[in-house]
Amino acid sequence: MTFAMTHDAFDDHAVGLRLREEIARRRMSRQTLAENARLSLSTLEKALAGRRRFTLATVVRLEEALGASLREIDEPQAQVPMLAPPEMGSYARPAVQWIEGEYVTLRASFGQADAIYAYRTQIRWSERKGHLVFAESDRIDDSFEQAGFVSMPHLSGHAYLMTGTSGQYRMIVLGRATHDGRMYGLLTTLQVGVGSQLVPVSSPVAFVPADQLENLQPGVHTLETGSGRLAADILDTATSADFCRMKI
Repeated sequence: MTFAMTHDAFDDHAVGLRLREEIARRRMSRQTLAENARLSLSTLEKALAGRRRFTLATVVRLEEALGASLREIDEPQAQVPMLAPPEMGSYARPAVQWIEGEYVTLRASFGQADAIYAYRTQIRWSERKGHLVFAESDRIDDSFEQAGFVSMPHLSGHAYLMTGTSGQYRMIVLGRATHDGRMYGLLTTLQVGVGSQLVPVSSPVAFVPADQLENLQPGVHTLETGSGRLAADILDTATSADFCRMKI
């Protein structure tokens, strides 16, 4: 593992995104990570929320606790992949740069009827991996935050956000972006049922550029509220405009 000697050697935003990916991939709670890294939960939460900068000491402790690097440091000897792997569509960054950014993600609430669940998803290019990755944040059930890779094959014209952990998969299929940068599609995952039972569940999903919904707070919004009706109207576009179909 290569360690930087100064704070300028790493980017706070990139470290935060990488950290969210590792937390989601390991299904680790933030409390557990904070304890393993010998940090206070408050310090970790503030850094992830962008209210406090990551210090070099904090990053080193987190890397040691995770056993993974959180910094993508340029190494002259390293060969950087020019294209995503064939199984992801063999795309080059210039062709997919339009999708990079932060989105408000909307889907049906699985635990509450007539409600929409809102959280954030960041899509970015990983220089180290040579393909797009994504990470969720601001979920009220943060232990279920997802992170993974983005496949964009030319044949279908769709984007696939895939999470794979110990053979378990969760997928979001998104159609082409609209003129305002929004993407709609279908999410398929597992919902906690009775006891330890996991039940397959699907929902239409909408990805809206974050700056278009700055006032919509993360969490569950019921249809009785103005924010809930706004979120529901946006999400309804997924099926009404035929971006996805729900068949029974």
